[in-house]
Amino acid sequence: MAKSTKVLEKVGNLKNIISANNNTHIWQFSRVGGVNRVNIETGKDLISLEYLDQKLWTALSCPVYGMEIDSKTLELIDNDNDGRIRVPEILEAVKWVTSLIKDPNDLVKENNGLPLSHINTATQEGRNLLASAKQILTNIGEPDASEISVEETSDTVRIFANTRFNGDGIITEDSTDDTNIKLLINDIISCLGSVTDRNGKEGISIDLINEFYKNCEDYSAWYAKAEVNLKKILPFGDSTAEAFASYTAIKSKMEDFYLRCRLAEFDEDSVGILNSLNAKYEEISSKDLSSCTDEISNFPLTKIEAGKALPLTKGINPAWENALNSFKKLVIDPEFPNKHDLTEAEWKTIGQKFEDYKNWQAEKAGEAVEKLGLSSIRELLAGKTKESLHFLIEQDNALETNTNNIILVDKLARYYRDLYKLLKNYVTFHDFYSSESKAIFQVGSLYIDQRCCDLCIKVSDMNKHNTIAKTSGICLLYCECYSKTKNERMTIVAALTDGDFDNIEVGRNAIFYDRQGEDWDATIIKVIDNPISIRQAFWSPYRKVSRFISTQIEKFASAKDKEVETAATSKIETTTTKVDEGLKNSVETGGTIPAKPAATAPHQAFDIGKFVGIFAALSLALGAIGSVLTSILTGFLSLVWWKMPLAIVGIMLCISGPSMILAWLKLRKRNLAPLLDANGWAINAQATINIAFGNTLTHLATLPENSRLNLIDPFAKKKNPVVPILISLTIILGVAAYLLWHFGFLAKWGIF
Repeated sequence: MAKSTKVLEKVGNLKNIISANNNTHIWQFSRVGGVNRVNIETGKDLISLEYLDQKLWTALSCPVYGMEIDSKTLELIDNDNDGRIRVPEILEAVKWVTSLIKDPNDLVKENNGLPLSHINTATQEGRNLLASAKQILTNIGEPDASEISVEETSDTVRIFANTRFNGDGIITEDSTDDTNIKLLINDIISCLGSVTDRNGKEGISIDLINEFYKNCEDYSAWYAKAEVNLKKILPFGDSTAEAFASYTAIKSKMEDFYLRCRLAEFDEDSVGILNSLNAKYEEISSKDLSSCTDEISNFPLTKIEAGKALPLTKGINPAWENALNSFKKLVIDPEFPNKHDLTEAEWKTIGQKFEDYKNWQAEKAGEAVEKLGLSSIRELLAGKTKESLHFLIEQDNALETNTNNIILVDKLARYYRDLYKLLKNYVTFHDFYSSESKAIFQVGSLYIDQRCCDLCIKVSDMNKHNTIAKTSGICLLYCECYSKTKNERMTIVAALTDGDFDNIEVGRNAIFYDRQGEDWDATIIKVIDNPISIRQAFWSPYRKVSRFISTQIEKFASAKDKEVETAATSKIETTTTKVDEGLKNSVETGGTIPAKPAATAPHQAFDIGKFVGIFAALSLALGAIGSVLTSILTGFLSLVWWKMPLAIVGIMLCISGPSMILAWLKLRKRNLAPLLDANGWAINAQATINIAFGNTLTHLATLPENSRLNLIDPFAKKKNPVVPILISLTIILGVAAYLLWHFGFLAKWGIF
C-alpha cells in the first residue's frame, strides 16, 4: 500500500514532469476514430509511458471484472482493491515489469509463456525470481523447461504439494515426522477448526495454536475450582454431571406434582378435578397406547392427594418411570438410602445440593477442548508440545521470502502475457479499431435476424447503463442471456449498426456466442431506437406511412366487423323474441302454430335530407382530391420529358430527405464512450463509430462465394396478368385523353 501511495504521489505531479520536458521520447500517433491516438509499439514506448500526457490517454479508469482478459491479472494491478484500474496503477505495473525483463520489446510480442532467459538477472530481485521460477518447475516435475506459463505459476496446490513448509505460516500433519505432534495437530483441528495451507491441505496457524492452549489453560483453571471444594461443587463425585442431568430431566414434572398436592391440601374439592382423567383416557383408549407416549406424559406424575409424598416404586406414570428410576439411582439412593417415597422438603434439599454445581458450570471456560479430557489437557500443558508447534511455524515462516518470490513469479508471468494487451485497450483503443482482433470489452457476438452483431458489452447495472447509453446515438439491443452449459445468466447490450429495424422488438429470441465459443440463449428485454444506416433512413418515412395506413385499416375493419356482428346478433335476438311471443299467444288461444317468418330487416323510411347531405360531402371530397391530382398531373405533364425523372427524384427527396439528413448527422456522432462509462470506465477521448466502421461491427447475411441460386419459388404467389394489364390500359387511356383535351383535339372533334 505504501508503494502504491508513492506511485500516486509521483503520477499526481505528472503534468509538471511533462511540462519540464524531462523526457525526449518521440511518440508516434495515428488518426483513429476521429482522434489522434498514440502508438505503443516498442519497449521504449512502454518505458516512456509515464511521461505521456494523460490528456492523450483514451481511458483513465476501467473496471477489473466483466472483460475478456484474465481478471486475476487485473486484480494484481489494482493495488488499492477498489475494483478500478487507474493510471498510477498502470504506470506502477509497467515500471515493475520493465525492470525485470531484459528487453522490454519482448512485452509487445504478447507471448503466452515467459522464457526464463528473458528475466533480468542484473538485479537481486531478478535473480530471486529466476531461482523461484526454476524451483516452481522443479516442484511440478519439469526441471528442464526453458519457459514458464501462467497455468504453471498459478497452480499453488501442485507447486507446494510435496513441500513441508511453504512460507504461509500454516503447518499440517505433513510438516512433522513426530506421531504425537501429528495427533496434536489433528486434535487442534477437531476442536477449533482449520485453515487451508497453500498445498490445499487442512492445517493450523499460530493464532489457532495460541487459542488452543489458552482454552486448555482456562479449562484446567476452571476445573481446579471444583477440586478445591469437591464435596460442595461435586456432591455426587464423578457422577455429579450425570446426576444433575437426571435432576434437570424430571424437575418440572416433580414440581408440578408437589404443587398439585398442595392445591389438593388447600381445597379438598379440587382433588377430583386434579385427578379427573376420564376424558383423557376416553380420548386415547381407542388408540394404540404404545404410540401415545406424548399424550400420557402430560398426565400427572402419580395420583394426586393432599400432602402426599412421591412414591418411588409404585403408581408412577409409565411415561416417566425410566426418568424417575434414573433419578432415584443417581441422586436419591446415595442421598437417602432405602427410601420408598420422597417428600417435597427432601426434593428441595436435593435442589439446594446442586446450586454450587450450577454456579460452577455457569463459569465454565475452555469448553472447546473439553472433549480431550482433563488428564490429556493437563498433560499437554505440562509438556513442551506448544514450543514444538511454534518451532514448526517458525520453520515455515523462514521460507516466506522464497514463497513470496514464487508468488511474484506468477505476477511477472501474468504481466508478461497480459499487460500489453491491457495497454492497447486502455491507453489506446487499438484492438477495437483493428480488424484483426477484438477489444477486451467485446464479450462475444449476437446472432439475430440474419445479422451478427460483434459489438456486445456485458452490462453490470441495467438501470444505470441504459440511462447513460441513450446518449451514444447507437441502436442498442439489451438482451438477457442464459447458458445451460455454465448455468449462468448475464445481461449484454449489442450495437446494431447495419441492416433494417423492421423485425426487431422486445421479446424476440436470439443466440449469443461468447469469446470461448459457448452459446447462450438470448432474449431482447429493451431496445433503444436510433438510426442504423442512410438506407434505412431513406425508406423509413414510407414504412411509417405504410405501417400507419395498415394500422388504421385494421382498426377500421375490426370496428366494422364488430358493428356488423352486433347488428346481426341484435336482429336475431329481436326476431327470436317475436317468434317466441307469437307461439306463446297461439298456444294460449288454442290456435294453430304459425310458421316462423323469415327474418327481415326492419323497414326504415327514406331520409332525403340525409341522403343529399352525404352526397354533397362525398362530392366535395372527391372534387378536392380530383383537383389536387389534376393539378399535380397537369404540372407533371407540362414538364419537358427529361425533367420528369428529376421531378420524381425531387418528390422522393422531399419525403425522405429530412429523415436521411437527421440520420446522417446522428450516424456521424455515434459514440462508444457512453456505453463504457455506464459500465465503470472513465473514457478520456471520443470513440466514434462512423458509417464505414459501423458496417464492420454488424455483418449481414450473404450467400457463399460461387454458390448457385434457384429463383423459382414453388410457393410464390401466382401473378394474374389481367389486373396489371387493365391498370396499365386505364393509365394510358387517361393520359391520352388528357393530352387530346389539353391540345384541343376533343373540342375540334366536338366531343368536349
